[in-house]
Amino acid sequence: MKFSLCGFSCFSSSSRKPTINTTTPGEQNHDNLRIFSSEELQIATDGFSSSNKIGEGAFGSVYRGQLRDGSIVAVKVLSVEVESMRGEREFITELAALCNIKHENLVKLQGCCVDGANRYLIFDYMENNSLAQILFGKEKNRMKFSWEARRDISLGVARGMAYLHEEFQPHLVHRDIKASNILLDQNFTPKVADFGLSRILTDKASHVSTKVAGTLFGVLLLEIISGRSAVDFDLELGEHYLVQKAWQAYKDNKLIKVVDNTLNLNFPEEEALRFLMIGLLCVQETAKLRPRMSTVAKMLTNETDIRDVQISQPGQLPDLKNIRLHQKQTSESSSSRERTWTTVMSLPSTTYF
Repeated sequence: MKFSLCGFSCFSSSSRKPTINTTTPGEQNHDNLRIFSSEELQIATDGFSSSNKIGEGAFGSVYRGQLRDGSIVAVKVLSVEVESMRGEREFITELAALCNIKHENLVKLQGCCVDGANRYLIFDYMENNSLAQILFGKEKNRMKFSWEARRDISLGVARGMAYLHEEFQPHLVHRDIKASNILLDQNFTPKVADFGLSRILTDKASHVSTKVAGTLFGVLLLEIISGRSAVDFDLELGEHYLVQKAWQAYKDNKLIKVVDNTLNLNFPEEEALRFLMIGLLCVQETAKLRPRMSTVAKMLTNETDIRDVQISQPGQLPDLKNIRLHQKQTSESSSSRERTWTTVMSLPSTTYF
């Protein structure tokens, strides 16, 4: 199955060399995806100045830019290696995935550009960067992160994922849900970003949405409520795994202690417990027991009652001792992209997109 690239092709199917359609740079095509020129982007970002760099990921960097009309954008630069074509697949996947998607909780793609070995994706600029900046930055940032903000962000992400998994055609699974890929606009509305590892789902394979991405959301939800990363490191106690900590607290009937202490008890206890239980439901070892994202959204708003639900143990965590907590994600082969959710979540990143 192939995506329709918004009515145009950025690449020729025979030579794999980049080719642009005849749309004049800066004009809108019939699907409202703008084709930018590299000159426009050079001017907008002041030559991709380091002072305008706002993020970095496995396949490139992101820069803040100001277009000629005064609007502010985020320009994602993907460098393609000629021999391996690394970066091109991610560019095509993200372009194809986003050009037809419109949802309040999904990042909006404005346009693209192909120039030699460089690929550019242009997005709406997010004033408050990523959720990771709040969760894993300085503690004073978390102190400003109210319960209401955490609740709304959790629900927004769930709704965005439910749209991808169950409403958007063809169904799409993100496969890389983590705090650094949740962007926040000026009103702290969450926008799921970075679709470079996403995959189309057939109707028969829709269960994958709860097997992988739903589990990732469960880990993210636990991070949001606890203010802790999936893998913490302590000089005295070593590595701590958030899922294990939450599961043990649940069994000991002390789940409320997992809630971020920077909230200073300024949160509704029943709602906080419900959110943590939903996180644990999403990371259960048995895939068929994990709720679909549309069900998760209803659970978060209490439309679906979970007070008497039984939660089974989470999946087994692999040995992560050899993973450096601060290493950047490196390029991944097709097979390595199928790695388990725990490994994915153990690699913190400063990716903006």
